[in-house]
Amino acid sequence: MAAKRALTASANPAPRRNVLFIAADDLNHAFSAYGHRIVQTPNLDSIARRGVRFDRAYCQFPLCSPSRTSVMTGLAPDTTGVYNLQTHFRENIPNVVTLGQAFQKNDYFVGRVGKIFHYGNPGQIGTNGLDDEPTWNQRINPIGVDKTKEEPLLTNFTPGRGIGSAVCFHASSARDEEHTDGIVAAESIRLMEENRNRPWFVGAGFYKPHCPWISPSKYFDMVPLKKVELIPFEEWEMKIAPRWAYFTVPANWGMSEKQRLEAMRAYYAAILFLDAQVGKVLDAVKRLGQEEKTTILFWSDHGYGLGEHGQWMKQTVFEYAARSPLMMCGAGVPARGQGCGRTVEFLDIYPTLADLCGLKDVPRGLHGRSLRPLLENPRAAWDRPAVTQVHRAQKGDGVRGYSLRTERYRYTMWNETGEGEELYDYAKDPRELKNLAADAGAAGLKKDLHARLQATLALRRPAR
Repeated sequence: MAAKRALTASANPAPRRNVLFIAADDLNHAFSAYGHRIVQTPNLDSIARRGVRFDRAYCQFPLCSPSRTSVMTGLAPDTTGVYNLQTHFRENIPNVVTLGQAFQKNDYFVGRVGKIFHYGNPGQIGTNGLDDEPTWNQRINPIGVDKTKEEPLLTNFTPGRGIGSAVCFHASSARDEEHTDGIVAAESIRLMEENRNRPWFVGAGFYKPHCPWISPSKYFDMVPLKKVELIPFEEWEMKIAPRWAYFTVPANWGMSEKQRLEAMRAYYAAILFLDAQVGKVLDAVKRLGQEEKTTILFWSDHGYGLGEHGQWMKQTVFEYAARSPLMMCGAGVPARGQGCGRTVEFLDIYPTLADLCGLKDVPRGLHGRSLRPLLENPRAAWDRPAVTQVHRAQKGDGVRGYSLRTERYRYTMWNETGEGEELYDYAKDPRELKNLAADAGAAGLKKDLHARLQATLALRRPAR
């Protein structure tokens, strides 16, 4: 279950900040820290209450491995060369120094439990998956009853899809601690306890709410089906954007309204289960007396669709998939209980943690920027857009979608050779129902955003 690598002797005994690096899998904003009325998450709410909640944070690629690779390397997908779930980034950039390696070089203990880099979920639970051994001093791969016993009990509304990408769920009779994520919490706590006398970076990689949605039944009971509301959708929404924009075809995978409601309930139950496990880890930081010197970062690898534009899961550059939860509290986060409306991206995570922890010898050329100014003042001046991209497999090089998000607008181009464009004004159209790309009145705005996107991409591509 566990593997260890040797630690170097500490060259600097002075107290330094720890990092609790909490990752969720396929989590959108359907919890109370972001204003959701049904899914009440007191533990995630406590992170927001004690720090900064980023309201416009965006992933680089709405798919597990490309997104997580960008977070951990600080480099955009066009540099890492990771666009799928099979390619390991060291095939393309073998000498890159990951976030974990940067902390190791500064004499931190660096360990992870569960999913930080990509795992096939649930297929590779209990293995190292597509992990990166040099990133960690110790790796722990939990496996619980959700994987070992309960997959045959699933209700599946999308037969024919593998259960890692299906709408499927099960209300379990097993206790929290018997599930994989319950073990993630327990083992993360153990790593913090064992390393309390040295600076540590612990990655707590939770597998929920990624499907299959297997959670203890008590969390299903906390979400009355009668309170669940469908995401508004009309068939014509599937024609707003170029065909490449859509992942779920047919709309809602043909599920009935009742099936969609039951699926949403199961997803919400998984979030409540996740919140309870996060709470255990947060309580341990307090119990160990390390709250004042621990920086806590919570993130999900991307958003998740529950019927927006008839779409489910991820792999689009619509707002529901590109926008991702990101919250920080604890050491180095002076702002308390504030939301930040500035546009930030997950490339900013690496330089932010390196900055807050005073790391030396941080790699040059990281594509993000430290969020320290926004952790001090969430309303500080900040004029950096976020870029999210996807890849559609086709003959040849496939079709790539690149999307630039500012605080007000999103501009998307499908292939740089002109496979289609999108332009949305969120001040007037928060649901992305009017594509302004062909409107003459928006031509100047589109030109400016296109130029800004191209300039950003040019800075994030390796020299040819």
